[in-house]
Amino acid sequence: MSTLHTLLEKYTADGTFPGAVALVARGEEVEVAAVGSRDTEGSAPMAPDALFRLASVTKPIVAAAVLALVDDGVLALEDPIARWLPELASPVVVRTPSGPLDDVVPAARPITVEDVLTSRSGWGFGPDFTAPAVQPLFADVMVYGGGPRPTADPDAWVANLAGIPLQRQPGEAFLYNASSDVQGVLVARAAKRPLPEFLAERILRPLGMADTAFHVPPADRHRLTPYYQAGPDGALTVADAPDGSWATPPVFPSGAGGLVSTAADLLAFGRMLLAGGGDVLSPDAVRRMTTDHLTPAQREGGSLFLQGQGWGYGGSVDITAAEPWNVPGRYGWVGGTGTAAHVVPSTGTVTVLLTPRGLAGPAFTDYMRDFWTYAAGA
Repeated sequence: MSTLHTLLEKYTADGTFPGAVALVARGEEVEVAAVGSRDTEGSAPMAPDALFRLASVTKPIVAAAVLALVDDGVLALEDPIARWLPELASPVVVRTPSGPLDDVVPAARPITVEDVLTSRSGWGFGPDFTAPAVQPLFADVMVYGGGPRPTADPDAWVANLAGIPLQRQPGEAFLYNASSDVQGVLVARAAKRPLPEFLAERILRPLGMADTAFHVPPADRHRLTPYYQAGPDGALTVADAPDGSWATPPVFPSGAGGLVSTAADLLAFGRMLLAGGGDVLSPDAVRRMTTDHLTPAQREGGSLFLQGQGWGYGGSVDITAAEPWNVPGRYGWVGGTGTAAHVVPSTGTVTVLLTPRGLAGPAFTDYMRDFWTYAAGA
């Protein structure tokens, strides 16, 4: 694969996705490729400034908002989140992770700000999606980043979460997703203004991320790609259209998967991390954000999502060179809508891949693996 454009064209040619945007920035040198079409109808060529639903690539950006409040002294990592989310002051925990919902014990200690930053609050997804304590997450609070969005406002969402037992004691295990939505509500409560407003003020506007938001205004809607899901035969069907769920501000701005953005905006965010926070975050906040905080047992328990790597605040952190693209210290994450963004501090590299095709599960796709291998120069 001699160029990024050539690599991506392979997947538009075989119908994996109609088009994609990707970039690899090594220092000041930036390679950008926009290939294929904006949609399966071929209504327009894919443009470098196309908007995509980020899904879980939202997580690092919202974690940065939490850390901005830590830098301000409004939050402290050791603070119980119940100070701002009193609904979550008295959580109970199922006696065993696979046990019934009514067999519970009190939490051994309060859930802290750092617990939710590291996805160790006790709520979330682990290796067993059939566990009784997981089912209410799907029914009552799960927010998925590609399709229809929930109708519960943040206060109602937290009230629903308060009625769901923890699967594990606070700080005990890495469980995916729910903690990032808790982060979003925590930011709003602690900042005393809505998450979109605070995020724009402290993270997005200072970085020039003008296209990153929780919805797309009418003037820019032609830039938003449809979101596709693949059927058993591989055929793509529209799960959310440009005039669908992201056409209006959400009732619940999801810290786990609610943002739309562009490759250029994600490059700006990545460069901020590589610069040690710039004017947005303190160097200590960035250091903690991009450092693995899990024990070996927690990484093993989260292997369905982490695939052998660690977790910082809002994103994964490579700790072993298991694949050609794994570099210790590499930080970032992937989204269920077919997105990915990472930084590699040791090489000063930012990588961004944006596609409109949803993932079938937590496993990384062939096109992601090919892209990361290319970006690593392997």
